[in-house]
Amino acid sequence: MLTEDQIHRHLARAAEIARAAAAAGHHPFGALLVAADGETVLLEQGNIDTVNHAESVLAREAAARFTPQDLWNCTLVTTVEPCAMCAATQYWAHIGGLVYGMAESRLLEITGSQKENPTLDLPCREVFASGQKPIEVVGPVLAAELAIAEVQKSFWKNR
Repeated sequence: MLTEDQIHRHLARAAEIARAAAAAGHHPFGALLVAADGETVLLEQGNIDTVNHAESVLAREAAARFTPQDLWNCTLVTTVEPCAMCAATQYWAHIGGLVYGMAESRLLEITGSQKENPTLDLPCREVFASGQKPIEVVGPVLAAELAIAEVQKSFWKNR
């Protein structure tokens, strides 16, 4: 798994990706795939739409490019805890680690009953626990949550 310094640097980059997604008119979520060395970023992805979330698009692309053996030693780093769809896509892509900055429950507090983001109240750890592979999860990372929450608040207040 990543060191504390690596976690903070990669979460900061994921937040930059989320801001770029928002600037392009997409929901403000960003994800990246970090290689086993904890430094090399293999893929980056912002949110596309309500079905093509940053994490699920990234996981599908990773599965197309890399072997399951290589992906098992990689870490998906994302701004907000993956929803059930994204967690399941990560599971099937065989990406062995996850780091997220802000909990899905916190996102729900920010968005409320927003029609564009009907948050599922199903923690990613529960999705992973239903499977047969031990995905290693770190999150929420409170040191990164404030900056990530500000990106979310700024975006959703105008919706």
